[in-house]
Amino acid sequence: MLVLVAPGQGAQAPGFLTEWLDLPGVGERVAAWSDAIGLDLVHYGTKADADAIRDTAVAQPLLVAAGLLSASALGDVAPGAVAGHSVGEITAAAFAGVLDDTAALSLVRTRGLAMADAAAVTETGMAALLGGDPETTVTHLEKLGLTPANINGAGQIVAAGTKEQLAALEADKPEGVRRVVVLQVAGAFHTHHMGPAVDTLAKAAEALTPGDPKVAYVSNKDGKAVATGAQVLERLVGQVANPVRWDLCMETFKELGVTALLEVCPGGTLTGLAKRALPGVKTLALKSPADLDAARELVAEHA
Repeated sequence: MLVLVAPGQGAQAPGFLTEWLDLPGVGERVAAWSDAIGLDLVHYGTKADADAIRDTAVAQPLLVAAGLLSASALGDVAPGAVAGHSVGEITAAAFAGVLDDTAALSLVRTRGLAMADAAAVTETGMAALLGGDPETTVTHLEKLGLTPANINGAGQIVAAGTKEQLAALEADKPEGVRRVVVLQVAGAFHTHHMGPAVDTLAKAAEALTPGDPKVAYVSNKDGKAVATGAQVLERLVGQVANPVRWDLCMETFKELGVTALLEVCPGGTLTGLAKRALPGVKTLALKSPADLDAARELVAEHA
C-alpha cells in the first residue's frame, strides 16, 4: 500500500523547478498557472534567490505547483492514501480529487498572501527541536509562551512564537533536546498569530466546489481520514491557525498498512521522518526528474 505525501514550507530551494520545466509541456502548464494566479512561478522556481522564495506568498504556490508537476510526471498513480504537511495538504487535496489543479493553486495563493499579511503584524518565527521527550518539551514550550506548532514525530517538534520567545527557548532548551534549529520561514504558522488568515481563507473556500476524496485523505488536524470534500476544505481553513499533527498522520499510515511512502518534489523532509518513525516502510523522495524511474518502480510495486 502506497501513501503519496507532499512537503510543507521550508522545503523549497533556489532553482528547484528548473529541471522539471525541461519536461515536455511543463513550461506551458506552469505559464498558464502563473497567469491564473498572478504570480510568475517560472521566475521564482528557476531564477529567484533564497530570500525571494522564503516569502510566504511565493513559497506556498511554488510548493504546490512543484508537487502537482512531479506527481503528474509519474503518470497514473493509485495510492492507498494521500497526505500533506501544512501547505502540502492543498497539494494532497488535488491528488485526492477534492480540488482541480487551478483551484488548488488559487486557494494556496490566497493562503500565502493572507498568512504573509498575518505574519507582518508581529515579528514571529519557528524553530525545530530535535530530541527530548514530547510531553516534557510541550510543557516547557507552553511555559515560555510558545506553541508546539508542528508535532512531527520521530523526535521532532517545531515551536512557534515571537522572536523574543524563540530567543528565550535557545537560552533555555527543554530537558533532553539536543538542538534548536531556527527555520527559514516568515512567521509563526499554525498558531493564534495566523488568526486573521483564517477568515480570509474561509471566504475563498466558499467559492469552491470540492469533490469528495477518491482515496483516503489523511488530515493534519488529528491524523484521521476525511470522508467528504466539504470536510477537507473546512480543515484546510482551520489548520492555518492550529498545530500540524504529522505524528498522528504517520500513526494512521501504520494502521492503513502502508508499505511505501513517496514524497513529491521537493521531497526529503517527510521521507526523513518516515525512515525514523515507520521502520520497514520503503521511502523515496522525488527531488528531480532523475528520480522518476525509481519512483515509477516504487509505484508499480506498492500502489
